[in-house]
Amino acid sequence: FSFRKLWAFTGPGFLMSIAYLDPGNIESDLQSGAVAGFKLLWVLMLATTIGLLLQRLAARLGVVTGLHLAEVCNRQYQKVPRIILWLMVELAIIGSDMQEVIGSAIAINLLSVGKIPLWGGVLITIADTFVFLFLDKYGLRKLEAFFGFLITIMALTRASRRKSPCFFCLPAQYVTVKPNQEKLLKGLFVPYCQDCGTPQLEQAVGIVGAVIMPHNMYLHSALVKSRQVNRANKREVREANKYFFIESCIALFVSFIINVFVVTVFAEAFFEKTNADVNDVCVNASSPHSSLFPSDNQTLEVDIYKGGVVLGCYFGPAALYIWAIGILAAGQSSTMTGTYSGQFVMEGFLNLRWSRFARVLLTRSIAITPTLFVAIFQDVEHLTGMNDFLNVLMSL
Repeated sequence: FSFRKLWAFTGPGFLMSIAYLDPGNIESDLQSGAVAGFKLLWVLMLATTIGLLLQRLAARLGVVTGLHLAEVCNRQYQKVPRIILWLMVELAIIGSDMQEVIGSAIAINLLSVGKIPLWGGVLITIADTFVFLFLDKYGLRKLEAFFGFLITIMALTRASRRKSPCFFCLPAQYVTVKPNQEKLLKGLFVPYCQDCGTPQLEQAVGIVGAVIMPHNMYLHSALVKSRQVNRANKREVREANKYFFIESCIALFVSFIINVFVVTVFAEAFFEKTNADVNDVCVNASSPHSSLFPSDNQTLEVDIYKGGVVLGCYFGPAALYIWAIGILAAGQSSTMTGTYSGQFVMEGFLNLRWSRFARVLLTRSIAITPTLFVAIFQDVEHLTGMNDFLNVLMSL
């Protein structure tokens, strides 16, 4: 084993792992914690384990054959099943991109104190297409470095305020909230869901879809091709497979720990809370968003937008802005990986030989158009149902 070689192979796995921390995933985590407490942690762990297996298979395919998954499908399948499979993957990419772009737009809306509407935030995120094209021109390593920078922003913003329980504050927030360790361990290792109903079942199915992104396997199989491997030499192929797998394990372990902290913090702090409970806190904190939570005894429902508002009510305005910055970084990084995977999928399935700009523009347009319609005709405060639906769609 060599750390130097591991570093040489490091990059594709962490790019792939961004999909495990996108806004749709984070929203699924906080909702499952608020709706089901600790009861669905075992679903998260099982889904991450299955995701690791699938990502490993995808990476091995790329290393051994020199082809990514879409190219192999193009060679192996007849026209009709190939087109059907391509359409299914495109649907998954559109659904994922909708969550990521909407997440970024919500973050922009929070940072601008509501002055920039949801559709305005969506239009702003279109600019990341040009950032992607600019960085891609200089090679994958530059793109990997940029994504690393965005992840660092997420980590720093989430660790900068000790008392705000947001999803990158890790040990500090875990200690602050003090979750029940017995319930945590039971939730992780005992497959149960006592007194669960339709809302909890929907969250369980959504967790699977949020964690195991279908298009992410196509992306990973293509990213590993960026490393030069002599495929005629079995030892080099085995070595590449080994280091890519180690990197994937590290990347997905980090994402799993972060996801567990999101579920745990919201499970301990907001499970079985009512709208009236939060309304009282928001009114006392003179929050401009107090009207989001009517003073009734209905169970609290949270999403990325309401989650940020709740944090602002409980821990001060700075917590809301820190949350928004982290969501914006997560949304921007994951939407660019979605664009990247869309490019590989279209290129492989349809055997396109277009210019890079034309391919990226087409795949981005396919994903951004329905998102823009949603942003124009839907209110930022009522997007929870859409995200739940898209996570379930991903799972199917």
